[in-house]
Amino acid sequence: MKRAVFAALVMFAAAVSPAYAQRAVIRGLDKVTGHARDYTLSIGRPTRIGTLEVIARACYKSNPEETPEVRIFVDVFDHPPAREGEEAERRDIFHGWLFASSPSISAVDHPTYDIWAIDCRA
Repeated sequence: MKRAVFAALVMFAAAVSPAYAQRAVIRGLDKVTGHARDYTLSIGRPTRIGTLEVIARACYKSNPEETPEVRIFVDVFDHPPAREGEEAERRDIFHGWLFASSPSISAVDHPTYDIWAIDCRA
């Protein structure tokens, strides 16, 4: 009996736990050219989008029976071109969650590029 109860609890916990993924899908928009492209980011690995370096730290996708939501925690850095005789610098642009359902809640503020959450994949 105890084993059956324990097994039921384990299965229930697995059913209600969020789905964390190994890859995050974001869309990047170059505001100058109007060109948008989807990028698949491996968790923890940097990906370049123009002068931006984007590192996805976590990706969460809600369970099918819940309200659909994708959340991606990202670190975004800008690598602007260095002036002649100066060393290139890395600027912190954004550290936080991107929400697919409400991109304006937590937006990346950059004059040339815009990025937003699309999906999480295994």
